[in-house]
Amino acid sequence: MHEYPDSSAPWSLSDIPYEQIDREHLRGRQDLFYMVTAASMIESGSDLYTSNLVAHFAGDTEASDWLVAHWEQDELRHGRALRAYVECAWPQFPWQRAFDSFFGEYRLACSTEALEPSRALEMAARCVVETGTASLYRAMQSMTDEPVLQALATRLHHDEVRHYKHFYRYFHRLNAVERNSRWAVLRCEIRRLLEIRNDDTDIAIRHVHAACSDEGGSDETIAQIRAQVSQLIRQHLPREMTVKMLLRPLSLPPRMQPLVQKSLTVFTDKVMLS
Repeated sequence: MHEYPDSSAPWSLSDIPYEQIDREHLRGRQDLFYMVTAASMIESGSDLYTSNLVAHFAGDTEASDWLVAHWEQDELRHGRALRAYVECAWPQFPWQRAFDSFFGEYRLACSTEALEPSRALEMAARCVVETGTASLYRAMQSMTDEPVLQALATRLHHDEVRHYKHFYRYFHRLNAVERNSRWAVLRCEIRRLLEIRNDDTDIAIRHVHAACSDEGGSDETIAQIRAQVSQLIRQHLPREMTVKMLLRPLSLPPRMQPLVQKSLTVFTDKVMLS
C-alpha cells in the first residue's frame, strides 16, 4: 500500500455542529434544498463509480489503492455529511426513500462504457469532475448565510481540490507514456463537461422532486427547478478558479493561454450553467 501525506481524513461528521443549523436562513430556499439534497445523493453513490474506476486501472497499484483507500472513503463521507445536513435542516424529506429510487436509475448510468478508453485521458476526465465539484462547493459556500452549511461546504471544497491534485498527478504520469496531444486532452475535457451537465444532477433532482410530491413531475417542472439551481450557481460560480483548473492538464505555452482561457470560460459558462 502506498503512503500519501494527506491520506487521513481531515475531518469527520462529529466535527459538524448539525444541532446549530439555523433553519431561518433556509426558509423558502427551494433552490438550495434541491442543490444540497441532489449533491448528497450523488456523493452517496460514489462506491459504484469507484468500482468502475478500479477495474479500469487494474494493475496500476498506486492509483487503484488510492481510489479505494482514500478517494472512495472521502466521497462516501461527503455523502453521509450532506445527508445528515438534509435530515436536520429539512427533517420532513424522506431521504432514504428518495435515494433508493435515485440509485435504481443512477447505477444504470454509471457504466464502464462511459469511461475514456485511455487511462491518461480518464485521469484528465476525473480532473474535470473534481473541478466541477470543487467549484460547486465553493459556490455553495458563498450562496448561503447559514453558518453550518457554509462550514461544511468549505470542508468539501478543500477535499475536492485535494482529489484534483491526485488525479492531475496521475494524468501526467500516465500521459508521459501515452503522449496524448493537447487537442485529445481538450476533447476529453469537453466530453466530460457535457456529461456533467446532462446526467447526474438531472437524475437526482427528478427523484428529489418525486419524493417531495409523491409523483414524478412533468419535464417542464423539472426544467424549472434545474433552471433555479443553475441560476443560483451562475451567481456564485468561481469562474477564474474553475477555468484555471481545467487548463492545467493542457500544459499550454504562455502565448496560447489567454485565447484558450477566454474560449474555455465562454464554453464552461454555457455548459455548466445552462
